[in-house]
Amino acid sequence: MKIRILGSGTSTGVPEVGCMCPVCTSADARDNRLRTCALVCEGDVNILLDCGPDFRQQMLRLHDFRRIDGVLITHEHYDHVGGLDDLRPFCRFGEIPLYAEAYTAENLRKRLPYCLVEHVYPGVPRIFLQEIKPGERFEIGGVEILPFRVMHGRLPILGYRIGGKLGYITDMLTMPDESYECLQGVDILIMNALRFQQHPTHQSVGEAVEAAGRIGARETYLVHMSHHAGLHAVLEKTLPPGIRLAYDGLELEIITI
Repeated sequence: MKIRILGSGTSTGVPEVGCMCPVCTSADARDNRLRTCALVCEGDVNILLDCGPDFRQQMLRLHDFRRIDGVLITHEHYDHVGGLDDLRPFCRFGEIPLYAEAYTAENLRKRLPYCLVEHVYPGVPRIFLQEIKPGERFEIGGVEILPFRVMHGRLPILGYRIGGKLGYITDMLTMPDESYECLQGVDILIMNALRFQQHPTHQSVGEAVEAAGRIGARETYLVHMSHHAGLHAVLEKTLPPGIRLAYDGLELEIITI
């Protein structure tokens, strides 16, 4: 199994419009962060994790046009679903299911009434909703998915365990004990860390390091970072062993045997 980090930035992206800080003006490509999104590939099965407003640009960067077998939605915020209309070219391969819990699905129906309805007009993306629940396993093309509860401040959202060995969390502030239990034994963990200062709805770098230690994955990669997290080259040196920074374009292999 492979995971490709298509974007590793927070809702404003990095550089942030109008900012001239050292991160936003950095020449290091790892400091240029599109909105957080990832693609998991297992054989011929391709699973997209969220689909934000940078999705079109991310796929043009990837130079790898292929079928998408499903989209795992963590929550309905724009930086995670703003690119759903750009799934249209991928619908040449067939309809694309969006997996989301009931609250998120209802919000998506309101946001995309022209394509998430029974009768659609020609040209809209051929996508449809599949409602899921935390703790209830399902499969996409034979790849097992376990959604689990994550708290984005006071908003309940979803994290995912994929194929048994990959854990994926974004926009987390806290999560219940049973979700930590769901992640025991993962090999690779992708998890959010917004900045050093505490935030009311996102983990800080310190909080992410603490949560990663509790989960105990062999390797943890931090995503959803703002420019306030600092320069990639500087921040990564401060992290403990086994915890690293993800960046746009990073590819990781996960052994699933």
